[in-house]
Amino acid sequence: MTQNLVRVVDVYPYRLMADGYRFLLLRRAVGTLYAGQWRMVGGKIQQDETAWQAALRELIEETGYPPQTFWALPSVNTFYNWKLDAVLLTPAFAAELERDPTLNHEHDRFGWFSTEEALRLLVWEEQKRLLSLTNRYLQTGTILPDWIIPYM
Repeated sequence: MTQNLVRVVDVYPYRLMADGYRFLLLRRAVGTLYAGQWRMVGGKIQQDETAWQAALRELIEETGYPPQTFWALPSVNTFYNWKLDAVLLTPAFAAELERDPTLNHEHDRFGWFSTEEALRLLVWEEQKRLLSLTNRYLQTGTILPDWIIPYM
C-alpha cells in the first residue's frame, strides 16, 4: 500500500541585489547524487530533528553560515518514489542570505540567478514551482509573520 513520507527538505536561498532578487543554486559535484545538476539547498531530516531544523542545518552545512531571514513556504514539494512505493512530501523553506556561500564537498560551483535563469537550470518541476512561489511572495511582500521561523 502506498504511503506518505516526509524524509527530506528543500530550501530556496535568495538575496536582494541591485537588479532585484537572485536565487542561489549550487551545482552538485562529481561523485555525489545528482552530479552536475544545479539545485537549491536540500537534504535529509535526521532522527529527532524537525523539518525546519533540518532545513536550517542543511543551509548552514551547504553555505557556511545561517540566514538573515528564514521562513516556511506555505507549500510542499510532492513526488512519487517508485522504489519506496511512497509519495514523498518535502517541506519547503526560503532563506535570505547576505553573501556568497563557502561550498562543501557536495558542490563544485554556485551562482546567484534571476528567477528566469534559475528556472532554466532546475530539473524538477516541483522545485521550479516552489522557486516561482518564493519569488512571488518576495515580489509582492506577502511573507506572513507566522511563516517566519525565529531560530536564534
